[in-house]
Amino acid sequence: MVTPRMIPASLIPLPTDPDIAARVDAIELPFNRHGVDPFGVDKRELAKLYTLIGWFYRRYFDVSVFGQHNVPARGRGMLVGNHSGGVALDAVMVIASAFFDLDPPRLAQGMAEKFIQRVPFLAWFTSRIGQLTGLPEHCIRLLEDDRLLMVFPEGARGTAKLYRERDSLVGFGTGFVRLALQTGTPIVPFAFVGGGEAIPTITNLYKPGKLLGIPYLPVTPYLAPLPLPVSLQLLYGEPIELSGSPSDSDDVIAGHVNTVKDRIASLLSQGRSVREGRLSPEEIDFG
Repeated sequence: MVTPRMIPASLIPLPTDPDIAARVDAIELPFNRHGVDPFGVDKRELAKLYTLIGWFYRRYFDVSVFGQHNVPARGRGMLVGNHSGGVALDAVMVIASAFFDLDPPRLAQGMAEKFIQRVPFLAWFTSRIGQLTGLPEHCIRLLEDDRLLMVFPEGARGTAKLYRERDSLVGFGTGFVRLALQTGTPIVPFAFVGGGEAIPTITNLYKPGKLLGIPYLPVTPYLAPLPLPVSLQLLYGEPIELSGSPSDSDDVIAGHVNTVKDRIASLLSQGRSVREGRLSPEEIDFG
């Protein structure tokens, strides 16, 4: 039986762009002589990933990014934003943005849904590109190593939004705030706009999804959960420095959560206005 660790990179027939390979070399991570870092991130797989998603990021979706100067160029940071679009399209676009729009390029590392670990090749590949299982200890290790952590506090409920609920926010978890306080990490709020149009979900099938080992199956008007070629917007707000202790009361933590959520809501509203031509990019309030 073939296990994830038995699948060599050479079996993935995807040529890499030399310019992208050079940018991967510029990522400031402690890669060893084999091109692998202590978390198992593989430079070869990163180059293939960015070669693949680069075309979608630049051409298919023509993503517009605002406020990328708010993302720390070095050191630990937590990118916290809204989920949108039926599947994790938002996460892929944030990963692409951190690579293509930051100088030096950075690897945004997220916490993959646990069901992915049950899919052999997918589990192997996600770990090689720095997307780890969503466990608190993984988050702490990444931040203490001064990495860029990507968090979606809405969880799977966020990607389950229907088309009519696009650009809305559902309940946030609180763990990311306690994590930021524990590790002294600045939170960079961001808004992803357009995912609801890219994958216009009209309903979600939960029972068939469970049979496949996933939370749900999104259903679009054209039946397949494949993204449409629409423009997308990504807005990064000014970093939020929280003060307090990770052991503060639930009420105090909830106050911090609401601060972050309100900032994301503001960025979402402004992103929608920019998308519809009612606001110029120069008028965006990132704070």
